[in-house]
Amino acid sequence: MEAAAPEGAEPGSGGSGAEEPVVSLAEVLAENEELEKEARAVLGGSDHERCSYSQGAVKRQALYACSTCTPPGAEPAGICLACSYECHGTHRLFELYTKRNFRCDCGNSKFKNLQCKLLPEKGKVNSGNKYNDNFYGLYCTCKRPYPDPEDEIPDEMIQCIVCEDWFHGRHLGAVPPESGDFHEMVCQACMKRCHFLWAYASQLAVPPLTKASSLEDEGIVLKVEESEEQKKEIKKESGVEHHDTKEEKQLEQFSEPSTSSGSACPEVVTKSEEPICKLKELQSKPFVKKDTATFWPSNWRSKLCTCEDCLKMYSELEVQFLTDECDTVLAYENKGTSDQETERRDPLMDTLNSMNRVQQVELICEYNDLKTELTDYLRRFADEGTVVKREDIQHFFEEFQSRKRQRTNRMQYYCS
Repeated sequence: MEAAAPEGAEPGSGGSGAEEPVVSLAEVLAENEELEKEARAVLGGSDHERCSYSQGAVKRQALYACSTCTPPGAEPAGICLACSYECHGTHRLFELYTKRNFRCDCGNSKFKNLQCKLLPEKGKVNSGNKYNDNFYGLYCTCKRPYPDPEDEIPDEMIQCIVCEDWFHGRHLGAVPPESGDFHEMVCQACMKRCHFLWAYASQLAVPPLTKASSLEDEGIVLKVEESEEQKKEIKKESGVEHHDTKEEKQLEQFSEPSTSSGSACPEVVTKSEEPICKLKELQSKPFVKKDTATFWPSNWRSKLCTCEDCLKMYSELEVQFLTDECDTVLAYENKGTSDQETERRDPLMDTLNSMNRVQQVELICEYNDLKTELTDYLRRFADEGTVVKREDIQHFFEEFQSRKRQRTNRMQYYCS
């Protein structure tokens, strides 16, 4: 990052007021470690050397779309991390973050003039894959690219956990809570399709940042009686009466904070042993249904009903993954981080601590030179939208060492 010149000082002026910001090596290393941690979280759960096609529909993986091979107008296609490096390294790619239940398309019939270098033998199509406008580099209801050169409004993009599209915060029908207050979001369209979630939202969802108003002003207060549509979704169990004390106890379970850290994934529930349907109990009480997105805390999925009728409903709506806490992006990121992090000591910090003051200063200067030159070198790839390959990094360090030897040879040494 470049520091702005002090007010009243010209760039490059030698005035005493122009002080360069002081950043310690420890701070630089900490910043780099945080960036590496984020990269490990997103990419760590994906294999960067082997094509994921042989694994079938991967539960969750980092994906890319190649605009060079499948431009707008062509069939959408997604490629895995390894193929983005090996087969599309010089192409223009759209980073899709992660998608669920996807099988790598690289080299199949959607790619007219390209064969996968890592796994040439592939089926013509992957019928189980799901695509949206993200595969053409367009996002949100506004169907705009990200970053958008024409959008001057700073706004955070949030991914819907159901359709997995990305949305501007201002296009969700409600002001999102602070990013640290919620973990997942369900967009407006998906809330309409999965309207049973509104019954849970009254107990579990994180309220958006809007002014309080009456229920009638904010949305529709649903009646206690079930509609015909609800009766079809959830079959009424005959001969079961619910007492007020049971209902209160059931609702208390929804409001209790979870003790799970979210790092470990419980087994996917297939059928609940509880005879009472949690959803029916919530639907028997008034709740508000709005035309907005909803925001959910961590571990809210564990509170969803898993009775036989609800599981059937999830299957019909194709949202069975909602009861699987290992489906979350957080679980994927935690897995990527834990898989790659080891109990290792930082060799650079060990070296630094073993040096005297003069050696430390020399190392810091060398490090700053390396960082500046490497940043400038990598910026070209970012501007061109191309992937940095192993050969590019090797070429950089060969040239860097050559320049360093030239500087060393020109130095004159004297002894007293």
